[in-house]
Amino acid sequence: MSSEDTGGGAAARYRREEVARAAGVKVRNLRYYQERGLLPPPRREGRIAWYSEDHLVRLRLIDDLLGRGYTVKGISELLAAWEQGGGITQLLGLEREMTRDWVQEEPVTMGLRELRELFGPAATAEDTRRAARLGYVRVDGERVTFPSRRLLDATVTLVRAGVPLAEILDAGEFVQGQAAALADRFVGLFRRHVIGSGGLERLPATRLEHITAAVGALRPVAGEVVAAEFARAMARRVEAEAAALLPRGPAPRPGRVGRAGRTGPTDR
Repeated sequence: MSSEDTGGGAAARYRREEVARAAGVKVRNLRYYQERGLLPPPRREGRIAWYSEDHLVRLRLIDDLLGRGYTVKGISELLAAWEQGGGITQLLGLEREMTRDWVQEEPVTMGLRELRELFGPAATAEDTRRAARLGYVRVDGERVTFPSRRLLDATVTLVRAGVPLAEILDAGEFVQGQAAALADRFVGLFRRHVIGSGGLERLPATRLEHITAAVGALRPVAGEVVAAEFARAMARRVEAEAAALLPRGPAPRPGRVGRAGRTGPTDR
């Protein structure tokens, strides 16, 4: 992938193999989609064909519609109808807004030796295999990549505090399940009340613009809600734990004045 200065920043551009790989389609499909009118031709510089971000978004849309049971002819008619109604730009913008920037992580790559030095005897081969199954690491020969530096830092902190790595992975698997349920709930609310039961077919351009704006607003809100509720829950749980760990004072003796100023049964 390359980039070019468009006057407002760097715009991504792709060679044929790169855009096909990014969209998850076969290279030969690009020419087929162009012949059927589903995909605009690329911009050529000499013998090199450059595809843009809009090409990538449209390819993903085509692939999604094919997966939903649409025929190539049906997709062509649908795209033509959107283009005639002026909604294709908004539709592509919506797809771009819906799929971008949900995950912003800094990956960390290291060798197996560095991994052993980082975790010491706390990490076993089975722990590494399980972490890979959960998506926390990717192992490629002698190289290990952690997709999320934040999760790596949190894991190292817990291990150094004495928490067994196997139990950290247990907690991580539990959190993944809860996060998936939360995502399902948020997406379900958005699907029912913002997009509507009819889906995106034949929606006017103004409605697509409204949905795009709502998607942009949802991204930070969803994370803030989860973070706020987790912080509140942790505060309650830690307070209760601290109260249970602290030593209790002696029980008040009969006849002595209590905290509220009440006297015992011997007072007159």
